[in-house]
This record gives sequence, structure tokens and C-alpha cells, in this order.
Amino acid sequence: MTDPFRSATTRRAFLARSLIGAGAAAGFASGFDPLAGFLPAAQAATQSASGRNTDTIRLTWGFSGLTFISKERGELEKALAKDGIKVEWIGPFPNHAPTMQAVTGGTADFSFGGSTTPALAAIIAGSPLVFSLFLNYAPRTTAIIARDGSGIDKVTDLVGRSVAVNRSGLGEFLLVAALEKHGVDRSKVNFVYLNPPDAAPALASGKVDAWSMWSPGVDIARLDYKAHDIFQEERDLDFQIDFSSYLTRRRFAQENPDLIRALNAALTAEAAWASANTVEAETIVQAKAGYRDEIRDGYIALKRQYRLYPVSDTAFVGDLQKAADWLVARRILPEPVRVADHLAAL
Repeated sequence: MTDPFRSATTRRAFLARSLIGAGAAAGFASGFDPLAGFLPAAQAATQSASGRNTDTIRLTWGFSGLTFISKERGELEKALAKDGIKVEWIGPFPNHAPTMQAVTGGTADFSFGGSTTPALAAIIAGSPLVFSLFLNYAPRTTAIIARDGSGIDKVTDLVGRSVAVNRSGLGEFLLVAALEKHGVDRSKVNFVYLNPPDAAPALASGKVDAWSMWSPGVDIARLDYKAHDIFQEERDLDFQIDFSSYLTRRRFAQENPDLIRALNAALTAEAAWASANTVEAETIVQAKAGYRDEIRDGYIALKRQYRLYPVSDTAFVGDLQKAADWLVARRILPEPVRVADHLAAL
């Protein structure tokens, strides 16, 4: 059967492949077999592992996305309790990067399903993280916005202007892609690196001229500050480079593969529920995020769908590798990274 998520991005994937080429060469991972020694990365990622040395998992969360829906519903905790696993919620966090810092520092066990771009940046910087599950949602809603009356109505109007983005994250990536598509040298635009809580007031006060941001922040800002889209991911981007992901420490994954499999199964059930119950899912998020009914109703109309991919999905990992290569070529990521070397062995 054709995967509706992959078929929806066929045009994007084609362009990405034409830009990037055939992908990374084969190498070796850190998976070790006492008889065979170090295994090739793809084989290491698919070895059947077992074991569990804890009955508690600490999950990070923020006020949006599948993880937040799971937290509020309480069904994930019930499902894991059947396996004798207790959930502790750590948060809230404003975006993905600090959740990975919490995981690396040992105060949490899993990042909350955020952007793969800062995840790859953290791995390149030396964080001992591995991917445990991938998430993709459709339609995509990230956008570059500017305030009405600013004189910025299209991407080329950003020349000489300042744009708030999160460093090595979806905001920066989308701006780079937009400038490239419209033939604007990135040196002609001022990238201002701000996390979402600081970027919103900067746009409101005019300290930056535009903001590249994901939902719900971009939708709230568009309404509250009377802003408009000048580039929208689903509409204007010809390929998908950024996905969502859950990460844990490499050692935690090595010691607790049974626990990770249980969590992945529970999240898969949550994704199916959220995809089938749009009104309820969007109302859950709105209740705590506190944005207006107009924004909630817009999300309901989108009928957002969530799809999870295991780390053993070689086709998905291949797509993410092409994304990583694209990001490296454009200096969003500082150096090459081989995704297959950073997958939990489940």
C-alpha cells in the first residue's frame, strides 16, 4: 500500500534527491556484537535487543504536539502501566533543544518529539543521543511571517531586514530554503537567533522585521500582531527536510530496549487516536495553550494527521539522511553526520 505521507511529498523528495544525490557512503556504527565485533550501522539498528533496568521513564513535554496530547489524555500512562512502567512528566519546555539538554544531562529520558534539525546539531556537537522513534505530521504549517504594513510581502523584500529564527532548527532551515528558492543571498538578510519566547515580543515590538516559526506560535503571532505569511512550508517549499523525532541517551537505549518498545507502541496508539479525533485533539491542546478559538478552529479544519516511523524504517532513515546532507551543504549543520550511526538498537 502507498504511504499517504510519502506520496504527499513525492514532488519534494524528487527535488531533494536531485539536489543532494545518492546519499552517504556505508560506514560502521557503535553497535557491538561479542562474536562479530562492530556491526554495520543498518544491521546494528535492526538487531533484536531486550532488557530493562528501570520501571520509570521521564518524558519531556511542551504545550503542543502529540506528546502534549498524550500527557493530557492520560491513556499513554495507562498503557505503560500495564507493562509495569511509571511515567514522570518533565516540563514544560518551549522547544526541542532544551529537552535534549535535559536528556543529555540526565534529568529526563526522552526528548518530546521535536525537530530533527536541532537533534542532528546536538549529535554533531557530541551529545550521546540516539533516535528512538520518528514522527511526521501533515499538513505542515511552519511559516515566515511579517507584520502587516511592514513593506514585506514576499521573500525578496527581506533583503536588508532582520528575521528571527531558532539556531539550527526549523525556523532557520525554512528561511534558508526560502531565500535559496527566490535567489536571495543569505548574507543580505540578518539572521537573529532567538528562541520562541523571545522572538514573539521581538516581532511585536519591531526589533525584528519577520519571524520564521512553527505552530502554534506562528498562528498566535499572525493573529495577535496582525501579521501575514510570506513563505509557508506546505505551500511554498518544494521538499521536506525537517521531521520530528524522539531521542534518548545511547546508554539508556542499550539498557532499556524493552521499555523503549513499550513507549513506542503507546505513542503509536496516541498518534492513531489524535489522527482520528481531530476536534478532541485540538481542543485538548487549546485548553492549556490558551490560544483563541479562531486558531483552534483553523487546526480542526486542517485535520492534522500523525504518522510514526520506527528507527528500523530504512526508507525513512534514507530520507532523513538526504535532509541532513542538504542542511550540511547549506551550513545549517556544521559538519556531516551519518544518521544510521545514531539509531537505538531495538
